[in-house]
Amino acid sequence: MHMIGYNGGGFCFDNEQPLHQVVLRPVRLSPSLIANGEWLEFIADGGYTTPTLWLSDGWATVEAQHWEAPGYWRKVDGVWLSMTLGGLRPIDPSAPVCHVSYYEADAYARWAGKDLPTEQEWEVAAKSGVLADAFGVVWQWTRSAYTPYPGYKAAPGALGEYNGKFMVNQIVLRGSSLATPEGHTRSSYRNFFYPAARWQFAGLRLAEYEN
Repeated sequence: MHMIGYNGGGFCFDNEQPLHQVVLRPVRLSPSLIANGEWLEFIADGGYTTPTLWLSDGWATVEAQHWEAPGYWRKVDGVWLSMTLGGLRPIDPSAPVCHVSYYEADAYARWAGKDLPTEQEWEVAAKSGVLADAFGVVWQWTRSAYTPYPGYKAAPGALGEYNGKFMVNQIVLRGSSLATPEGHTRSSYRNFFYPAARWQFAGLRLAEYEN
């Protein structure tokens, strides 16, 4: 049994509560984020051209939006570059992949023969200190739908409008990115986006279940 949710005296958002118990099966989360070099292998192996790797809605998005690589990547003279705040820059193979959607993260995990972690698995691992790059690099996709915790009640007034009304058709991301304010960096923080979104600083790490 593990306790999930915010348990402190400071500020938190309503979607981080109430604190509650969950039962998790044995799982090992990768201590490292997936890197650009690993993503280049996914591309080279037909990751964006193999429909069996993708969820149905994900493959429809790939075809409709002509995805061939993560957001802001551009192929110039046969070389992948990334559009950064400083202009086009060569892809750093060792840097964590960024600007990928949930659909892409899910397809990559399937290609790698592993899974994305649930948000509960991610939180337990982060609290245990095994994820050295959990915060301040990229948000990390989980495979958890953004839904209320057991016993959740939307806060009255404007705050209830901020989180509770969005608890449908979105996926939870955990951690924080290089653009996240310090006050939002905690293991219980629940970010959420639509599965096709990839404008934000979002990447992934993988999970592997023990037999």
